[in-house]
Amino acid sequence: MALSFPRRCLLLLCLTAIQSGHATTCMDKHQVVGVLRQMEKFLKGQEMRFTEGLRIMKSKLATLQNSVSKLPQADQSAAPTTCPSLEAPAHGTKFGSKYFVGHEVHFTCSQGYHLVGSATRVCRDNGTWTGISAICKDISECTSNPCQNGGTCVEGVNQYKCTCPQNWSGSHCQHQTQTDVNECEVYRLDQGGKLCVHECVNVPGSYHCSCPSGYKLLSDGRSCEDVDECLSQQHNCSRGTTCINTGGGFQCVNPECPRSHGNISYVKTSPFQCERNPCPMDSRSCHLAPKTVSFHYLSLPSNLQTPATLFRMATAAAPGRTGPDSLRFGIVGGNYRGIFVMQRSDRQTGELILVQQLRGPQEISVDVDMSEYTDRTFQAKHVARVHVLVSPYNF
Repeated sequence: MALSFPRRCLLLLCLTAIQSGHATTCMDKHQVVGVLRQMEKFLKGQEMRFTEGLRIMKSKLATLQNSVSKLPQADQSAAPTTCPSLEAPAHGTKFGSKYFVGHEVHFTCSQGYHLVGSATRVCRDNGTWTGISAICKDISECTSNPCQNGGTCVEGVNQYKCTCPQNWSGSHCQHQTQTDVNECEVYRLDQGGKLCVHECVNVPGSYHCSCPSGYKLLSDGRSCEDVDECLSQQHNCSRGTTCINTGGGFQCVNPECPRSHGNISYVKTSPFQCERNPCPMDSRSCHLAPKTVSFHYLSLPSNLQTPATLFRMATAAAPGRTGPDSLRFGIVGGNYRGIFVMQRSDRQTGELILVQQLRGPQEISVDVDMSEYTDRTFQAKHVARVHVLVSPYNF
């Protein structure tokens, strides 16, 4: 005959007591029920403590995870903070397409407009831009009342024209009409431009054009062309120097390599390039110094229309060797007044762009660099020193 659960428990407790030698008789039913209730209470207490322990552990894990998520990202591959995109102003141009922290964006206006606002804005750590929005406003030529002696000013595209009353002529109606026709002024009034590229000389019954020293008059009788003294051997440069043609003249140059200091020294490998001598293995400063320094001379007319690309830097791997997988370009010296911008044109090329017009005669130097990286590790740096020679004339 099968025993019920209480009876099996009683028999089990009785046998346990006999085997342990603590009792020779079985407990009665009420005593067994009391023991079972105590065991049930004990198990419920253990279950409650286990559940509470799990709850506390989950709370601490959530707090720890929240704290870790607020720490700076140790993985440099994570996306950095960015600023909102900026658009070019109407009648203007924007330079710079990167919106990461520390990056700059530059603005310029088309001819006939002037910039109101910030010409340069920098992305800050908090994801906002410095400065204020740039606006290009129209420059009204007639507001200064340039026409004299009752002349009427008529606005044009980036220029104006004076309509003169009878017996007055000239670009500003400043000349009384004479018996001889001044072809130079008549052409200027009728066509709205200059009859000669440089200077128009009125003579009785005619005119002729002249060019400044260092230029020659072309066959059209109006245009001027620079004489290349270097190409035509009309220079006096001595041995050891190189002739550089400029607008209206020439220069004799012999650029020197950077001076040696510490473990860093250079050797001239061509008239316009220096290369760094091999570095000691343990010299970090030597490895960070430019591997090559090159010299470039650019002759520009005065008031060249901007933006204008002046110079390009690129890298090329030697045959059988892989090149760097990342390049960085920048301006490292001489960019006073912010007249240049260095930006990437494609994966392997950077461009030096003139963003402000230069009036000659003047000379400006700017140093640009190109840094090579492989797997985000710096490999080498190359510096180009660009000398800009601005002519006094806009041709």
